[in-house]
Amino acid sequence: MKVEQLSIFLENKPGRMAEVTKVLADAGINIRALSLADTSDFGILRLIVNDTERAADLLKNSGFTVSRTKVVAVEVSDVPGGLNGILQTLSVHGVNVEYMYAFVQCGGQNATMIFRFDKTDEAIDFLTKEGIPVLAAADINGR
Repeated sequence: MKVEQLSIFLENKPGRMAEVTKVLADAGINIRALSLADTSDFGILRLIVNDTERAADLLKNSGFTVSRTKVVAVEVSDVPGGLNGILQTLSVHGVNVEYMYAFVQCGGQNATMIFRFDKTDEAIDFLTKEGIPVLAAADINGR
């Protein structure tokens, strides 16, 4: 089960993130998770939203450079070592984590980690076989 993520390339200057969030807010699109990585010149805003197709179109039409990536949402036990158990499983199977970020869903007992893997399909198989919950987009978007 893969989740689609939007990556928006932004100049590193005041107000650029606000411009993105305004486009989404005005369209009634909900941001479910986000991560921002930056350098001195630009940033990459990664978003999971409740309507990926529409959000991508709106942002592109507003002049933003947007790409779409398949990522994996994994439920992580909220206990010491919860994340480590997942990372150990991936390591044993030779799967590299390219990046990850986390969020907590309302009323959830566990955290949700968003992963980008070098071997996405293999990672999903290994995690599933180990009994680690891999979430669908509907699980994240509340649909």
